[in-house]
Amino acid sequence: MERSFKTVALIGKYKTPAIAEPLLRLASFLADNGVTVVVDNLTAEHLKDNPYRVLALENMGGMVDLAVVLGGDGTMLNIARTLVPFKIPLVGVNQGRLGFLTDLSIDSMQQSIAAMLKGEFVTEQRMLLATRVLRNGEEIFSSQAFNEVAVHRSNVSSMIEFEVRINGEYLYNQRADGLIVATPTGSTAYALSAGGPIVHPSLNVISLVPVCPHTLSNRPIVVGGESVIEILMHRTEDVRVRFDSHTYFDLHLHDTLMVTRYPDPVCLLHPVGHSYYHTLREKLLWNKTL
Repeated sequence: MERSFKTVALIGKYKTPAIAEPLLRLASFLADNGVTVVVDNLTAEHLKDNPYRVLALENMGGMVDLAVVLGGDGTMLNIARTLVPFKIPLVGVNQGRLGFLTDLSIDSMQQSIAAMLKGEFVTEQRMLLATRVLRNGEEIFSSQAFNEVAVHRSNVSSMIEFEVRINGEYLYNQRADGLIVATPTGSTAYALSAGGPIVHPSLNVISLVPVCPHTLSNRPIVVGGESVIEILMHRTEDVRVRFDSHTYFDLHLHDTLMVTRYPDPVCLLHPVGHSYYHTLREKLLWNKTL
């Protein structure tokens, strides 16, 4: 039987020495099973005597059939945003306990990936957000987010003020500490801490979750995934927009954020039997007896 994944990239959590041993162990296992192994250049800098080909993430398009990310959910978020244009499926291996995105353990990763090489896996498509910052009608910045786009005050104590429109229709003006625009994946991250709903990742929706709004009637709202969300800044004294807490941009008065669904989804591969509800129980401690 012809393998679906002939070339596999291994990507480790940046500047984490402890990831070297399991990564090289997995690389040796893959090579022994006839798979061509590629290591990303930043990971390779922390490996001694690396015998495998080294590629930068941005050069993996068309060269890699599968990427295995060893680290945590934060690492997966960063890698997913970079590789999504290349449509490379991702597998996440967590260093510690179960993650929302990295659901393989280091102890069982070889067994799980061996099954995936035989075609035994579950495929899941996850949406991303695309954001453009407009100033005087001109685009001055753009970025993607896997979890959320978060507008928030930086170092000032006063609230920020902004206007929100959905598909060109006025929704509200709001004074708050911030606003989170979250994907279903991000519904269990910052948005959950701010009182947003948990959204199953298969749904094509976007959540808008205010952070400490001045008016208590301002509640989270869920809109269709094809919506065009506009956020117009009316008060921007030291205000930033962050993308998955990895990238940020400082906003000015009257800047507009345009948030839409990114055209391509992230493809995640899970072991057969993977259950999102099981992950919720484990991560949110719903399985603990009272």
